[in-house]
Amino acid sequence: MLKPFCLLLVGLLASPAAHAPIFQLELGDFDLKLVTTPIRSMAQGLVKPSAVGSFHGGLDLSHDSGLYVGQYAPSMGLTPGKNLEIDSYVGFKQPFDQTLGYEVGMIHYSYPKVDTLDSQELFGGLTLLGSRIGIALSNDPDKQNNTLFADLGGNQPFGIGISMKYTTHQLNTPVSVDGGYVSSFTDWSVKLSRPFMGIDLDLIYSNSSLSGSDCSAYSGHNSQCDGLVTLKAERPFF
Repeated sequence: MLKPFCLLLVGLLASPAAHAPIFQLELGDFDLKLVTTPIRSMAQGLVKPSAVGSFHGGLDLSHDSGLYVGQYAPSMGLTPGKNLEIDSYVGFKQPFDQTLGYEVGMIHYSYPKVDTLDSQELFGGLTLLGSRIGIALSNDPDKQNNTLFADLGGNQPFGIGISMKYTTHQLNTPVSVDGGYVSSFTDWSVKLSRPFMGIDLDLIYSNSSLSGSDCSAYSGHNSQCDGLVTLKAERPFF
């Protein structure tokens, strides 16, 4: 069932543009950025969504060779009810030619102030004419996840960016529900993005293979088990 339409207004850390680095500094062969959104082509599609109304940002250090490392906090835990999360990543990115390239790496998800086990994710993919297609394999404390994702940012009709994600979840221990058990499920999302008068607007549809009482077994990356349409507006402070 499709849940009611939601309007979410999210405040970001100060930056000159909602999807731009705050600071950038060149240190010889290294490039250091302080960012409010994950800038890595593959990592950007994989970091877990930030909580609504949370402060978020991170650091990214890259080398001319294609090697990069960074940390990104989807939630810094500065507001009531929000926990600190730190996503640390390392990867390598290289072009084959002017139109095609590849990227591989790993992300480590940690929650320093919560009694929750850390998790890891391996990812890799191709960049073609500005569009990105990739796959990720992750190991959460309670399940195994396989994710396919695509960001068609290089082909934006009417200035609209399109990104999609599809994930299968295999539970380590089946969950009892009315009428049986749930041992696996899938979820997916489609996002349309467009800047408007200094505000980044995202229209997101998400859903999963579970419904009704089976949703008690849901623990995916989307915000809801049932279908949900969300309008998300992000605006820098200045």
